[in-house]
Amino acid sequence: MKVLFVCSSNVCRSPYAEYVFRRMVKESPVLSAAGIEVSSSAVFNKSREIFPRALISLEKEGFSREEILAHKPSFKWCDKERFRDADVIIGMSKLHKLLTPCKYRKKFVTLSEAAEGKYTPLPDPFLYKTQEEYDKVMAQIKFYVGEYVKKLEERFATRG
Repeated sequence: MKVLFVCSSNVCRSPYAEYVFRRMVKESPVLSAAGIEVSSSAVFNKSREIFPRALISLEKEGFSREEILAHKPSFKWCDKERFRDADVIIGMSKLHKLLTPCKYRKKFVTLSEAAEGKYTPLPDPFLYKTQEEYDKVMAQIKFYVGEYVKKLEERFATRG
């Protein structure tokens, strides 16, 4: 299964979700055996490097600076195969569905919908002034990613 997280610029929300999800999958005996792959991309802006507050948030999660800085933001028109090959495209808000290439929208779901079955948009923390405000959004993402991991574990465990 290939999971693609998307957000506006692939410098805040989607790379955070990618890193946290990848670690949770690795730590799950069920999901690590399932061969789940994860990546992230942007659907609006083409960016060059991860946002400084995202770096701080990911370091707080225990990721090394080198590991985080290895992230090179992807963009929908530069890495079309990520969208083509994804089994599910997970965005942070419904706007990201509209910005996803049309032929891949049927694979799209928001993170809150994937986690809990109901829509709650995750605001763009890029616009926030403080690290504290920024980290509140990252905590929401981590919560939803954890809930999504639980759903996947149930799904893959029943497959045997």
